[in-house]
Amino acid sequence: MAKREEIVSMIDTLAEFKDLKNIDKETMISVLEDSFRNVIAKMFGTDENYDVIINPEKGDFEIWRNRVAVADQELEDPNLQITLTEARKIVPDSEIGEEITDEVHFAKFGRRAILNLRQTLSSKILELQKDSLLAKYKEKTGQIIAAEVYQVWKKEILLLDDEGNELLLPKTEQIPTDFYRKGETVRAIVQKVDNINNNPKITLSRTDNVFLQRLFELEVPEIHDGLITIKAIARIPGERAKVAVESYDDRIDPVGACVGMKGSRIHGIVRELRNENIDVINYTTNDALFIQRALSPAKVSSIRVYKEVTEKEEERKKAEVYLRPEEVSLAIGKGGLNIKLACMLTDYIIDVFRDIDTADEEDIYLDEFADEIDSWVIDALKNIGCYTAKNVLAMSREEIIERADLEEQTVDDVLGILSAEFEDDETND
Repeated sequence: MAKREEIVSMIDTLAEFKDLKNIDKETMISVLEDSFRNVIAKMFGTDENYDVIINPEKGDFEIWRNRVAVADQELEDPNLQITLTEARKIVPDSEIGEEITDEVHFAKFGRRAILNLRQTLSSKILELQKDSLLAKYKEKTGQIIAAEVYQVWKKEILLLDDEGNELLLPKTEQIPTDFYRKGETVRAIVQKVDNINNNPKITLSRTDNVFLQRLFELEVPEIHDGLITIKAIARIPGERAKVAVESYDDRIDPVGACVGMKGSRIHGIVRELRNENIDVINYTTNDALFIQRALSPAKVSSIRVYKEVTEKEEERKKAEVYLRPEEVSLAIGKGGLNIKLACMLTDYIIDVFRDIDTADEEDIYLDEFADEIDSWVIDALKNIGCYTAKNVLAMSREEIIERADLEEQTVDDVLGILSAEFEDDETND
């Protein structure tokens, strides 16, 4: 092995390389060998006749050179050939044409070669560090991480993870009310990992819907365990969010599980999101019912869902929602937030209208017919947006049968009961 004093000038670089995290032994040996070969090739024009043996754990290495023995007067390339006289000093019984192997001490190549090696090795270390960082954070994409604020700029914040790697949190990915000082800890998700001009760029986000989803997974064990699924999220960061959840176990109330006893589970999420209001609703594949739930706390009187083809022949999903006059402001919400979130959550364009009929004092809620109409029938009618008698009577018999999925006789009975109620009123008048 080469004497340790021969590599004193390189030991810092070797130690730095040895201490690299996430670098396997085989990669270390390969990169070290390539670095030595790179320097040898620059000095002699080729490295093909050299054997490099690395022991990275001790910082030792061996370099062996293979040359062909030639007659003393025929020596042309001292790097590939060795005179017979010199060869016999190494192997006494050498003959012309034989391959002679001798050890080369790298330190004897001179200071320039050693500096060249250090530069090459440092460059490869930096490249490996970048590759390791990219691989590490690509695996963490979409996951929550914690990092410390290092510097606050106007358009972004520079953070450092526990290994000192630089991460960026742009202003556009911060909640509007976020405010951080140097040294504070920030929680966010890894949103993007880019390699720009061979420089890793890791971008974090606190406004991405996935951040809210991950917070629910941390706070609600049933979501983490897969018993409850988040089906859709609509969010205006720092203001309000709507989350649609579904349970695969009929015994579990998904909304109750997400909110927790006295809001214990959701309070932690709300605090992390700077008091962002969060509505949790039950998901359903029934679009009309889903829209009604998305417009909560407003109560919908009736709803009509349909598809519209635009001039560009694009299909859009639309919904006409009718509400009692006092419910309209609730449906729209402060600054239009509620209806905007409902549109985002359901992927429908929702138009809100005042329902004149339901404003009529003569109209009657379906619940008041519970003694004459089965509750499951009333629920089926509510699911298609009919909450009052006049909502039902405003629809055709065929539409009720198709949309509510009720038997013809059942629908006829319901229409008869509801019609009779208003006929009685007219008779009394």
